Amino acid sequence: MTKEKFEEIVKEGISQIPEKFLKKLENVAIVIEDEPTSYQLRKLKVRENSIIFGLYEGIPQTKRGNYGQVLPDKITIFQKAIEEYANSEEEIKEMVKNTVWHEIAHHFGMDERRVREAERRRRR
Repeated sequence: MTKEKFEEIVKEGISQIPEKFLKKLENVAIVIEDEPTSYQLRKLKVRENSIIFGLYEGIPQTKRGNYGQVLPDKITIFQKAIEEYANSEEEIKEMVKNTVWHEIAHHFGMDERRVREAERRRRR
């Protein structure tokens, strides 16, 4: 899949986030990379062969005290990992949508356990 097509799918995934959440995103950039860097994998303490679809890096809104004059938080969506795992374009779209939701939840301060619980409730 071309980078441009994948970007469109990511934009579509973002557009499916309810407006009430999108309005509350503060100082966050959503970017696309092929795969995580070795630095990102070390920071996450995962093996280099691990598959991750997205990554939130920044200061969650719940931990922002005297917050200002900082670079934007970053949500990275990893194209190659998603493409390798999915079996169709529809699966790619679903995985991107779920990954965007997941990483935005981290931006709002949810830890991994709470994000996974929210995902289970959302899918019911």
